[in-house]
Amino acid sequence: MRAFLAATLIAAFLAGTAGAALAAPVAGTQYAGVLSQTVDTKTAKVGQPVTLTHVTSEDGTISGGTMYGAVTSVTPAGQGKPAQLQMSFSKLVTSSGTYAISGVVTGMQTQTKSNAGKEIVGAVAGMLVGNMLLKTIFHASGGGFLGAVGGFLIAKNNRQNMTVPAGSAVRVTLRSVRRQATR
Repeated sequence: MRAFLAATLIAAFLAGTAGAALAAPVAGTQYAGVLSQTVDTKTAKVGQPVTLTHVTSEDGTISGGTMYGAVTSVTPAGQGKPAQLQMSFSKLVTSSGTYAISGVVTGMQTQTKSNAGKEIVGAVAGMLVGNMLLKTIFHASGGGFLGAVGGFLIAKNNRQNMTVPAGSAVRVTLRSVRRQATR
């Protein structure tokens, strides 16, 4: 009976060890998490820390982890320049341990304001200025139309900043994984 009990305990220990080994992150796997803080292209700085919570692997072997990283590139929006934001992750903490990772963002929920208001204001302002200039300088008509088109096109090319609000879903693919020693 004792031999059976000992064999059962050893088998349970080995099964638990194998289960823990399966819970280790693997390079090439995609993970999803929730961004803890808002990041936007208007105020973000390179090196700004970012955290993902509730990190889960696509195959379900890891859940409830936390990823730590930073903003690696940010381009605020401007005239003819769309907003761009890049983040990377370097640490993953799971129930099976802490890992040094190289994780790149492959998808995130972003918000960008509509440019419609600027386009309308640009067209109206262009129409007024174009009409005033053509009538005053050349004593001709049609300046309003030309000004409206020009104002609209200038406003259309003025890009909006991008925001990734706290609570947004972010997808990360691991390029490399290395288990950290415990102290």
